[in-house]
Amino acid sequence: MKWIDMHCDTLSEIVKIKETDRNTAESLYRNHLCVDAERLRQTDSAAQFFACYVNAAEYGDKDMKMICERKLPVRRDDSGRWDTAYEAVLKMIGEAYCEAGQTLVFAKAGEELCSSELRTPEKEAGASAKKRTAAKAERTAGILTVEEGGVLNGRLSRLDELHEKGVRLVTLTWNYENCIGYPNSRDRNIMEKGLTDFGIQTVERMNELGMIVDVSHLSDGGFWDCMKYSRYPVAASHSNSRSLCRHPRNLSDEMLRALGEKGGVAGVNFYSEFLRERRGKSDGGRASADDIADHALWMIDKAGEDAVALGTDLDGFDPDSLPAGIQGVQDIGRVWDAMRRKGITPRQLDKIAYGNAMRVMQEVWK
Repeated sequence: MKWIDMHCDTLSEIVKIKETDRNTAESLYRNHLCVDAERLRQTDSAAQFFACYVNAAEYGDKDMKMICERKLPVRRDDSGRWDTAYEAVLKMIGEAYCEAGQTLVFAKAGEELCSSELRTPEKEAGASAKKRTAAKAERTAGILTVEEGGVLNGRLSRLDELHEKGVRLVTLTWNYENCIGYPNSRDRNIMEKGLTDFGIQTVERMNELGMIVDVSHLSDGGFWDCMKYSRYPVAASHSNSRSLCRHPRNLSDEMLRALGEKGGVAGVNFYSEFLRERRGKSDGGRASADDIADHALWMIDKAGEDAVALGTDLDGFDPDSLPAGIQGVQDIGRVWDAMRRKGITPRQLDKIAYGNAMRVMQEVWK
C-alpha cells in the first residue's frame, strides 16, 4: 500500500551521529534507527517528510544548564542562539541532499514533488499500465521540513531561503516561546496565547510561498490564529486526539473539527505518551497498533475521513516509547492491519495512508 508519513526526526539524528563519529556507517539509505530509504521503498512509501529539528537550548553558552533543565525559558530575543540554530538547519538541509541517491530523492520544487510518482489514488487508477509501472520503480520522495520556526528569528527572508532550498513545511514552534508564538503547555495562561504579529506575517508569507503551516507543538491560541489567518489548509503533522489521551500536544475535538473544515490534516503520532495514558507497569506504558487505530477512528469521527493522515514522529523519541510490535517503518503493515480490525474501510485507509496528505500537498504547494 502506497503511503506518506508527514513527520520523522531521522535526518536530525543522522546528523548528530555523524557529528560524533565521522566514520559511522549510518546514513539515510541504511541505518539502525526507525527510518531509512531502503526500508521505505520495501514498504511502498511514496514520500517521507524529514524534519530539520533543532532544540534551541542546545545552542549557545548563556544560561545553558538552566534552560536545558527547563528552569529558564529560551527567550525570543536571544538572537545568537536562534541564529546558530538556523545555521544548524541549513547544515541538515545540505546533508539531506548529500545523502540523496538512487532510492531517495529530495526535490527542491513543488512541481517535482507532485509529479507522477506522487499520484492521488484517483489519478493513479486512470494512468496507463506503463506509467504505473514507472511510478512504482521511482524513488521515495524526501520532503524537507523545519521543526522550530524560531530559527527565523524575526526575518521573513529566511522563509524565502528555506523555500528555495526545498523546505515545504514549517512547524511553527517546538517546546519554547519564539518569535512566532508559544508552545503547547499545561500552563493555561501560556496555552491561551496566540501568534505574535511576526507569527501572523509568517503564516501569510508561507501561504504566498506555498509552504504548509504546521500547528503541532503550538499553543491552542496559536492554533486558532492559524485557522483565522491561513488562506490554505493547515496541518498538525504529528498530533493525536486529546479526548483519547489528555496531553496538551494532542488536539481537542473542537480543534479537530476546525482542522477538517479548513481542509487540513492531522498526522497520527506513534509516541506512546500521546496515544494513551499509562495503565500500569505491566506494559511499561507502551501503546499498541490498536491505539493508533483508535486515534485514527476518533479523528475520522470528529474531523472527517479527509482530515486524517500519518505523522509517525519516528526517531523523535526513545525506542522504548514505540508501540509494542513496532520497531520502525518495516512494521507499518501492522498499523494497516489494526486499522482494518477496528473497522476502518478500504477507502478511509487509502486516504489515511496516502490520499489526504497528498491532497494538502497539492493544494498548498506552488
